[in-house]
Amino acid sequence: MSEPTLLQLQCFAALVAHGSFSAAATHLNRTHPTVHAALKSLEEQLGIVLLNRGGYRVALTAEGAAFHARVVLFLRQFDELRREAAQLAAGNEPELRVVVGDLCPLPETLGMLRRFFGASTGTRLNLMVETISGPWERLADGDCDLIFHHLDKPDPQIEAIALFEVQLLPVSAPGFFAGQISDALTPDDMRPYMQCVIKDSSRRPSQANYYLIEGARTCSVADQLMKRELIVQGLAWGHLPTHLVQADLKANRLISLEGRHLRGAKLQHYAARRRDVVHGPVAERLWSQLRKPAS
Repeated sequence: MSEPTLLQLQCFAALVAHGSFSAAATHLNRTHPTVHAALKSLEEQLGIVLLNRGGYRVALTAEGAAFHARVVLFLRQFDELRREAAQLAAGNEPELRVVVGDLCPLPETLGMLRRFFGASTGTRLNLMVETISGPWERLADGDCDLIFHHLDKPDPQIEAIALFEVQLLPVSAPGFFAGQISDALTPDDMRPYMQCVIKDSSRRPSQANYYLIEGARTCSVADQLMKRELIVQGLAWGHLPTHLVQADLKANRLISLEGRHLRGAKLQHYAARRRDVVHGPVAERLWSQLRKPAS
């Protein structure tokens, strides 16, 4: 039996991730026949059927699901090996990929990066912004070196540095509610009113319910700035980070709805990275700087 090729394994992983031969071909910048032939020859070489082609969409067989898990791990390790080799050849990483979560206070977060990259001119900063579970998905999939985001649950594969606490507050524009705003406001009182929520940028969205009132009408936006503007304009209410609305609260453009039943929250934010990958010298220097308390 001839050995599977890297292209065959990449085609298999892309097909599972993107759901169709055409989408996998687009992702890999290959032709549809190339991907189809790679999967067919892979099955022949392995002597097992990986895909169930009888339905509307291709699906994994039991053998295919077991093999896919190992393929994903192998490709991730191969990418890390290739990345480490490039780092060794270059001395320093040509690029650091950093994801900033949607609730991070940007002046503080970008200030930390500015202080570091101002002295690391040989490395390019590739900065991405993701929402809800998007930063964790990027980190888990190996699409970034470091994230700034809140941590929903402990993970032994993740090491993290606590940086700052973000407070969320339920707010609306004055006059948005027909009734009187009081400390006794309940989720039931909120149900008739439009609630603004943030879209999860992850390809595999979290099932967590972030302050969503069951049964309420909702509108979704891509980022906190758009959410703030929509709420200021009186189109909806929602939870926003206090660092984004302090001036609005002071100027009475927004009012707090927090009370005994309708609560805000405090989310600890971290710098986080994976333990199971090799980090280059520039990434290590950035990590060391983040460990130091701000002067």
